[in-house]
Amino acid sequence: MLITPANLKTLFIGYKTAFVGALGQAASQYQQLATVVPSTTGTEEYGWLGQMPGMREWIAERVVHGLENHGYSIKNKPFELTVAVPKTAIEDDTHGTYTPLMQELGRSAAAHPDELTFGLLKDGVSVKCYDGKPFFAANHPVKNALGKPESVANADLGGNGPLWFVLDTSRAIKPLIFQDRKKPNFVAMTAETDPNVYSKAQFEYGVDSRCNVGFGFWQMAFASNQPLNADNVWAAINAIEQCKGDGGRPLGLRATTLVVPTSLQRVANKLLTAELVPNADGTATESNDLKDRLKSLVSPWL
Repeated sequence: MLITPANLKTLFIGYKTAFVGALGQAASQYQQLATVVPSTTGTEEYGWLGQMPGMREWIAERVVHGLENHGYSIKNKPFELTVAVPKTAIEDDTHGTYTPLMQELGRSAAAHPDELTFGLLKDGVSVKCYDGKPFFAANHPVKNALGKPESVANADLGGNGPLWFVLDTSRAIKPLIFQDRKKPNFVAMTAETDPNVYSKAQFEYGVDSRCNVGFGFWQMAFASNQPLNADNVWAAINAIEQCKGDGGRPLGLRATTLVVPTSLQRVANKLLTAELVPNADGTATESNDLKDRLKSLVSPWL
């Protein structure tokens, strides 16, 4: 192929088509546990975190719930992935062998929100959320009915196994936040005067985006590294569904999703699909009260 502006434009269109095709076909899971928030600035403030208000009888004036109690913000980060195509591959008409590489760019860009979201979920045992505590902690401060602070746990980290999670993903607001500033954009450096072409004899194609992830309400999530069994899963379910907000008001949460790494997917599948399970002493079987109680979500990023 002669290296002309017209031919390079045609090549770019072909590569971008491969990129976009893979970008649209890659399955993603992050939207199941993260609220997607469009972003228009470098940093977004989430002062409303910490406020999960409920309806009340309207007597006299309205009671305005404060939205500035927590200065939690998420700063967008830039991300990129770039590959090179030798100039000789274009001159010798072997550029088609690089089309799968452009598809891989699309797959990687599509998987990136999952990688960020599930990575943050796993790091929630140490990364702090809006109340200054790790997202998964034993001492989240909550005011009781008398207005006095109490410690509430949303984690059982006394074991030594892989982390697994129970979440309430039924609401518009999810346990995590995915902040979308700039969607993946396919670009190229192919001009003869570009440094990569002039000095290295290679054409560069890449994708860039801007985004970040953060924590929503810790009350909607529970983490454990205890053995994945029925008793421990029910303990996590109860911790979420019995959680109360400030003033002792029930939050009405409902655990819906069990999130596990690939190493626990077989155990999770049995827990949530088996009709019968052994009873406490193992002498007989009984109905499985976890069957279809939660949806299983298996992630390779945990």
